[in-house]
Amino acid sequence: MTLGKTIDGKAFAAKVQDKVAQGVAKFTQSQGRKPGLAVVLVGEDPASAVYVRSKHKMTIQLGMESFEFKRPASISQEELMELVEELNGDPRVDGILVQLPLPKHLDEQAVVELINPDKDVDGLTPISTGRLALGLPGLVPCTPLGSLMLLQDELGDLSGKNAVVVGRSILVGKPMAQLLLNANATVTIAHSRTQDLASVVHQADIVVAAVGRPEMIKGSWIKPGATVIDVGINRVPAEEEGKTKLVGDVDTAGAISHVAGITPVPGGVGPMTIAVLMRNTLAAAHLRAGLPAPEGL
Repeated sequence: MTLGKTIDGKAFAAKVQDKVAQGVAKFTQSQGRKPGLAVVLVGEDPASAVYVRSKHKMTIQLGMESFEFKRPASISQEELMELVEELNGDPRVDGILVQLPLPKHLDEQAVVELINPDKDVDGLTPISTGRLALGLPGLVPCTPLGSLMLLQDELGDLSGKNAVVVGRSILVGKPMAQLLLNANATVTIAHSRTQDLASVVHQADIVVAAVGRPEMIKGSWIKPGATVIDVGINRVPAEEEGKTKLVGDVDTAGAISHVAGITPVPGGVGPMTIAVLMRNTLAAAHLRAGLPAPEGL
């Protein structure tokens, strides 16, 4: 086994995007319309604005319709719910994504629950979550699904692999664990209350880090030959004064020499998240048109 491989999420995402573009062209030709993605951005959060711009650009690039709805941070719960209801009923819209987090005065859960599950390209509604838990087909959260695709591309069949997911959020940790279970891995979810986290991580063939704490998982914790998916994106001070840099949740420098593969930050999971959002939008368009799921995705 060759050790120290960097898993190129950007290159793999490009392949996914190519397949989506081909599927979009076929769908547009057969249905006489393009798949449509609606993104709702509330407020002026800089990170959210960057994500939304990237999503808009990619949607257009792959041949789909992009509908952007920018609303002030002062929007009321009622106004936001009315917008989601309008998008639920809009025949041009196949996927709805409400960019999180929302301003604190808004009830995120109520907004997410209102999204039509057939248009839930973020995979966060209770119905989408339930379908994933039951192993039924449905729309799956983008970051976990992208992470699973990277793992399967690296390792093939995941049956019997010992996987540790560090983090238990509804956005990444919990759905990631469910996807790994559905792929027949043996799964442990670790978190802030886990005793002797280093020992738990050291037993894993697969480590998925999604805790949002810079370089919390030390290289020495990771078993030689393990494969690591680093979901974390943390901005920290750089060596040059006044500058910052992005790092993951894993101490990559301490792990790279003895892992079978590890995703870099940036350039690992991030590009896959947007690629899978495009894939989910195409899948939602197929679902709403009564067509089989798109091939090869």
